[in-house]
Amino acid sequence: MTSIREPVRPGLFLRRFYSVPLYLLVLWAGAASAQTNASKRLDKANIQRTSAAPSALAAQGVAEARLIEVYSLIGKGQSREALGKAEQLAQELPHFQLAQLVYGDLLAARTRPLAKLGDVPDTMAKAAPAVLNELREESLRRVRALRERPPADMVPAQFLQLSQRTRHAIAVDASRSRLYLFANTPAGLSLVADYYISVGKAGTAKDVEGDQRTPLGVYYITSNLDPKSLKDFYGSGALPINYPNVLDAKRGKTGSGIWLHGTPPNQFSRPPQATDGCVVLANPDLEHIIRTVEVRATPVLIAPQLRWVSPSASRTEAKPFEDALLAWRNAKTAGDVSQVLSFYTADFNSNGKTLAQWTPTLRSEMQKTQGRTIQLKDVSYLRWTDSADTMVATFGEVADGVRTGLTKRQYWIRQDNQWKIFYEGIL
Repeated sequence: MTSIREPVRPGLFLRRFYSVPLYLLVLWAGAASAQTNASKRLDKANIQRTSAAPSALAAQGVAEARLIEVYSLIGKGQSREALGKAEQLAQELPHFQLAQLVYGDLLAARTRPLAKLGDVPDTMAKAAPAVLNELREESLRRVRALRERPPADMVPAQFLQLSQRTRHAIAVDASRSRLYLFANTPAGLSLVADYYISVGKAGTAKDVEGDQRTPLGVYYITSNLDPKSLKDFYGSGALPINYPNVLDAKRGKTGSGIWLHGTPPNQFSRPPQATDGCVVLANPDLEHIIRTVEVRATPVLIAPQLRWVSPSASRTEAKPFEDALLAWRNAKTAGDVSQVLSFYTADFNSNGKTLAQWTPTLRSEMQKTQGRTIQLKDVSYLRWTDSADTMVATFGEVADGVRTGLTKRQYWIRQDNQWKIFYEGIL
């Protein structure tokens, strides 16, 4: 599902780019009579200071928090402290290639000025230019995502309403190579962690099998695969999502096997675009997500770029759809089949059944309610807007006086400023 960079053994990565053994670099650093201003040059070139405190980031990925602490020290001109922490990180995580690169830069900075991350002579960089460029981009993505934090108390615009039965939600921002994990609390969505991720080699907007793109849309985690059943390639485990979803199938998109999964034991992370379509995280980050989320109940939003809105703005945006959903429920309660059918599109499909083939099912459901008021319980709806404006609604449908009912998922589309259903199925 994903491509893999060549594993890096301790010291090998530095030798590859600096063409000298690690111990010689250490000797050069020790022989330097004075520190240069290379740290400041490095900061101005490619590493912007981050306001996020390392301690606040610890819960979001310990290794990344430590790397950002090194960046922060570089930005403050504290190169000696940065070098010590970078050395410790590189020794403890020899497979963390970006940490190795930063450590190498800090060693080299003791003897010469640096202009950018991974600043090596052109003749040396030609040995592995693609890897060097990937690591530079990974560094920029990590720092940017941590410097440009989501606005406080705001949520992704697609998360209009989540049932309290939905305890967590995931949003992926491909432009920042970032996965955001939310807890759904009585007070609303709360951002609890976020992690660096990799997506498809060809980017996003998956269309066909094998196009090496990560799909865009609203999905759900369908299962939790036992890591013992997986190859080491997938790391600590895998959480498949339901690509292609109903909207994807309607649009003729193909492919399968899109997972959130980890990395091999000898590799800490991937470049921003390195997979065959999956979303890949470092193993410690994936393990935290696996321990946290619920299978079949956790939505996974994958967007080219997230739009953050206030909860009040989200409620305002949701109002027209809420009105449509309530009107559909009222029509069904009233027992008027023709009125209910007016809420469905002409190309409606329910697991292969056309609207005409599915109508007897609708009639049967309405007859069972016998005019009793239908209640919609535990309602969630998530919006997806690209060339069309769509909504994924999940709810329990229960008639008054009845203890249990059906759990349904509907896909709606806005046509001529009216919301209509193009899929309905029972979960």
